[in-house]
Amino acid sequence: MKTLLTILSLMGVLLSANAQKQIFLYEGRPKGSENWNWDEAISDKNVFNTKVVYNVSRPSITAYIPENPNGTAIVIAPGGAFHTLSIDSEGIDVAKWLNARGITAFVLKYRVARSFTDDPVKELMGKMQNFKTLDEENAPVIPLATEDGMNAVKYVREHASEYKLDSKKIGFMGFSAGGTLTMSVVYSADDARRPNFVAPIYAYENAIIGTNMPKEKTPIFVAVAADDQLGFMPHSINIFKKWFDAKHPAELHIYEKGGHGFGMRKTNTSSEGWIENFGNWLKMQGYLK
Repeated sequence: MKTLLTILSLMGVLLSANAQKQIFLYEGRPKGSENWNWDEAISDKNVFNTKVVYNVSRPSITAYIPENPNGTAIVIAPGGAFHTLSIDSEGIDVAKWLNARGITAFVLKYRVARSFTDDPVKELMGKMQNFKTLDEENAPVIPLATEDGMNAVKYVREHASEYKLDSKKIGFMGFSAGGTLTMSVVYSADDARRPNFVAPIYAYENAIIGTNMPKEKTPIFVAVAADDQLGFMPHSINIFKKWFDAKHPAELHIYEKGGHGFGMRKTNTSSEGWIENFGNWLKMQGYLK
């Protein structure tokens, strides 16, 4: 009997570590995309050999819950030019890193533009030859994605006690389009849906919506590679300067190499250290012990 109890206890520990729970942010199809009749799908057969989610029509967050939550939560928005979501390197892998340090993570699947084939990356690569056209296609989608991001923050804040969280320690981070979304959320949200700190990683500034700088102190962590193939390095500098000029706590890291989309990938460049730098920053801000 004692041995059985020990086995059951160990199983409980294993199940509680990195426990996952998917939460849909709306009942049914949300406002603005009521007529979207396509379903979310996953593709891992593409030129980058990475898993991407596409055709998100029912936005959700998946909670990654650490064994011993420290009270801090972060919503993570993967990138993909508002057409796909790089769900592993810019989502789940980040969540697991945070979990190992006691931070509760919520990986966001926000609404994206429709893909018409089972190779959404190939579709997107063709469109990225002309950013003006891509921006025009994305323009109707970004406000919807921003609403998803704000509602993700709202959900986490309203359920803080359920997840053993401090409602004043809810952050939002994102990569590329997810970084654009991060800034759109913090500039557009009301108090109930505004994150307490943000981390845009190689964000695309031109597509950010909203202009309202938070009145309360809102720390920001910004990271990018100098050799970003899409030329986003100056965008991160601009975001940092706006925050610095507004007298919010601001930190900027520009890595010599790493390219665009380094996320949690092994690049053999100094950009691999961004997550450790982020962890040190979280400690300095009081979000990580």
